[in-house]
Amino acid sequence: MEIKTIDGAMLQKMFLAGAKNLDAKKEWINELNVFPVPDGDTGTNMTMTIMSAAKEVGAIEHPDLEKLCKAISSGSLRGARGNSGVILSQLFRGFTKEIKHEHKIDSKLLAKACVRGVETAYKAVMKPKEGTILTVAKGIADKAVEICDETEDLVVFIDEVIKYGDEVLNKTPDMLPVLKQAGVVDSGGQGLMQVLKGAYDALLGKEIDFTIESTGADGTKTELKFEASKEADIKFGYCTEFIILLENEMPIEEERAFKSYLESIGDSIVVVADEDVVKVHVHTNDPGLAIQKALTYGQLSRMKIDNMREEHQERLIKDAEKVAAEAEIVEKTAVDEPRKPYGFVAVSVGEGLSEIFKSLRVDYIIEGGQTMNPSTEDVLNAIDKINADTIFVLPNNKNIIMAAQQAESLVEDKEIVVIPSKTIPQGIAALISFADDCSTEENKSNMIDGMSYVKSGQVTYAVRDTVIDDKEIKEGNIMGIGDSGIAAVGEKIDETTIEMIKEIADEDSEIVSVYYGADVTEEDANVLLEKMQSEFPDYEIEMYAGGQPVYYYLVSVE
Repeated sequence: MEIKTIDGAMLQKMFLAGAKNLDAKKEWINELNVFPVPDGDTGTNMTMTIMSAAKEVGAIEHPDLEKLCKAISSGSLRGARGNSGVILSQLFRGFTKEIKHEHKIDSKLLAKACVRGVETAYKAVMKPKEGTILTVAKGIADKAVEICDETEDLVVFIDEVIKYGDEVLNKTPDMLPVLKQAGVVDSGGQGLMQVLKGAYDALLGKEIDFTIESTGADGTKTELKFEASKEADIKFGYCTEFIILLENEMPIEEERAFKSYLESIGDSIVVVADEDVVKVHVHTNDPGLAIQKALTYGQLSRMKIDNMREEHQERLIKDAEKVAAEAEIVEKTAVDEPRKPYGFVAVSVGEGLSEIFKSLRVDYIIEGGQTMNPSTEDVLNAIDKINADTIFVLPNNKNIIMAAQQAESLVEDKEIVVIPSKTIPQGIAALISFADDCSTEENKSNMIDGMSYVKSGQVTYAVRDTVIDDKEIKEGNIMGIGDSGIAAVGEKIDETTIEMIKEIADEDSEIVSVYYGADVTEEDANVLLEKMQSEFPDYEIEMYAGGQPVYYYLVSVE
């Protein structure tokens, strides 16, 4: 099989297949994260990023490259979550810029698009680090440029590029010592390879089920089926399923004849014969014909007929109602609140922590953080709800900063200032440093400076055996994680927390603030407080109910 060009219809299939393959592998990719914490989320972030684009790509009625490029770029940019998701969106952004005005893609154009994608992604990262998704993407682009003149056959071309991408991915542990010590390849790079492999399967004509269960930011699950989205595209309107209870065994030639008949009246055919039963699935405009033919072989059971056009209309109505409701909330907020000079958005999770941020004049809390990184779209929606000239955004997590900065670049009617807070304690310190009588630039400088005096710690449990920072960690161990890596490992929560504080505090430290999580009782927190007061008599120690999941304690040392 030789394929020399890719048109809009094929690119649509390839993109959706790439999204499907990434979704299928996301948990495996999550497990590649270096830190063995229970919130490893590279696979989840990349999947939710590409799914945001896939929704738009799957809805295109008559796909051409221009429509697809707009959907891929805008969908992934707004849906980007985590550093890996933002980088993936930037790879797509550059790639689509190169091809959007063309009608078909050949090997030379594909190589140019890969190069532009890599250039765009590198520019978006302040301090690019080798041994990451960027390195894998660059290796893919370099290989594409090297061989684009050697073959016009995209089947051969993409196969060689993927093989080389895997080679580069397997070398990432040699580029990043932390990967080598943990015994894993880069998770973002692996995610990118799964997208490419899924897309290649579609190019080869492999049959792919595009049904994907999607989990939203609020934890709700919905089923996404990326097929033709307009009623005019639904050639056969009834999804028909049943089981035939055979009266006589169905020979292979009879099975083929039955399948051939179904193909004459519909598509999406599945016929699976197993001794005395046959499982049948067909999309057709006349379910009765399929049923009548099946009755010649035996009795029917578990019959199910769904009107796909009707389901599509209901889905369109629900989507429209949701959009209208969200718009009404934003509009009502903008009308009800008078315009003010400054507004604040903070990412937080846990009732106690959210209340602390609100007490520090935060207008809107984005629920999320370690266990669920909000998207660029989430940040944009929060910004829309605040009627202010200048809005400060505090991500409070190093894996959310890039998504917030991407939102900053997309807002035109307000001044957006992202304060690069990597932890909850840093975010609190930044807000305390804000002053109404200072200019925006002065406040930005003061808030960033205020964060620099805070050392942060997090206490959680290990989900697998590994070695990090020369510390051997066993599944179930308690870990104290500081700003620079693993600060303490132990068997007990209190002892590990105290050991972590000893590691991150210095001779200038005076105040220790501790926020206990959802899995810690007030009684247990008070026991730890007494131990800390005994261990650190010279420190001023404060204990607060944070309510955060996954992390037993968050600690701030000043």
